[in-house]
Amino acid sequence: MILHSICIIFAEDKLHLSKKKRENKMDKYIIISPEAKGTFIERLNILYLNVKDYLDYELLSGQRTLQYCKVFLSDSQNQSEDLKDSLLYEEVLSLTACSIVEQPPLDGSKIALLIKTSNTSIPFIFQSLRLTEEEASGCDSYQQTAKLFEKYLQSIEDKGLTMERNLVRTWIYVTHIDVNYQGVVDARNDIFRQQDLTSSTHYIASTGIGGATPVRQASVAIDFLTYPNIQEEDKKYLQALDHLNPTHEYGVAFERGTRLTLPVHQAGNLNNPTYLHQYFISGTASIDKYGKVVYEGDVLRQTGRLLENIGALLKDGDATMNDIRYFIIYLRDISDYHHVDNLMQKLYPHIPRIIVEARVCRPGWLIEMECIAEKTRT
Repeated sequence: MILHSICIIFAEDKLHLSKKKRENKMDKYIIISPEAKGTFIERLNILYLNVKDYLDYELLSGQRTLQYCKVFLSDSQNQSEDLKDSLLYEEVLSLTACSIVEQPPLDGSKIALLIKTSNTSIPFIFQSLRLTEEEASGCDSYQQTAKLFEKYLQSIEDKGLTMERNLVRTWIYVTHIDVNYQGVVDARNDIFRQQDLTSSTHYIASTGIGGATPVRQASVAIDFLTYPNIQEEDKKYLQALDHLNPTHEYGVAFERGTRLTLPVHQAGNLNNPTYLHQYFISGTASIDKYGKVVYEGDVLRQTGRLLENIGALLKDGDATMNDIRYFIIYLRDISDYHHVDNLMQKLYPHIPRIIVEARVCRPGWLIEMECIAEKTRT
C-alpha cells in the first residue's frame, strides 16, 4: 500500500522513510488508502494498522499530533456500520474531528483518509454537521441547508463567535446536485444576508459538490471550519480578476480563496513565534473572468485552466503552487480518472492528491479541484 505523501511511503505494510530530505513543516497532510483488494473489512484492518504506525511516527519524528481527518467512502449505505464497528473508528476517528462523506475514491480503494497532523497550538473547531432521518424528512435542499446553518450558528453562539468573523471554510455536500444545488445556493444567500455577509463585506471560502451520507432523506451535509481567535485583519480574500470573476456576479456567495495569517508556537519552541500563512482555496473549476465555462467537453484542458486559476489566486496572497499541501480532485465522469491522474503525476508528483467521483455544480464542468497551501515567515 502506498501513501500519497511527500515523505512517507508504505510498502508491504511497513513504514519506510524517504531518503530525500524535506522541510520539517509545522502541519503535515497525507492521503492514505488501502490497496484495491480484499473485502471492505479487510481493508479497514490494514488501514487501521497503517494509520496507527503513521501517527506514531509523526509524534516521534516531529511532535505532530492528529488534528482532523476526512474519510471518503465509495458506498456509505453499505460501509458506514462496518466503519463505525472498526478499530480504525474506535481508536482513531471517534477521538478526533472527523468528516465522513460518500465520494468514491477512483483508485478502487473503497475508502481513503485525508489526515492533518500538526505541532502547533492554533485553536480551531472542525464540525461535520449532518441531519437525522427525522430532521431531513419532508424538507427540500433549501430547508435542509437552512437547518444545517442554524445548527452551526447555535453551536458558536455560546462561545462568543460569529459567522462573519470566525467561520473560514465550508464544504457543502449535495446529493443529485444538478437538481438540488439551486436550493442550497438560495438558502446560503439568504443566511449570509442575515449575517451581514455580502459582496461589499465578504463571503466564506467554500466547496459545493456532489456527495452523500448514510441518511437517505438528506440531500445536504455541511462541514464547517472555524477559528475562534482570528480577527478580520488576519484575513485576506484572494482574487484573480483577470482569470475569475467575483462569484456574486452569477448569483452565488462564496470567496474564491482566503488567506489567514496567524502567529504560531511549535511544540518545544514556545518563545519564538512564527507566522503561518494558510490558504484555503475554494472548489475551483475551468472558469473565465466572465463566469463562463472554458473548454467544454475537454477534461484535460479544463484541468489546465483550473490549475492556472488556482495559481493566480495563490499569487494574490504571495504564494505559489509549490506551497500547496494537497489536492482534492472531483470528477463527474469516472472514465476521466486515469487521464487526470497521469497529468497530475507529471505536473505535481510530490503533492498528495485524492481523486473522487463527485458531480460538479455545473454540468459543463467535468472537473473541480480544491487545495490548502501553507507557508511560514518569522
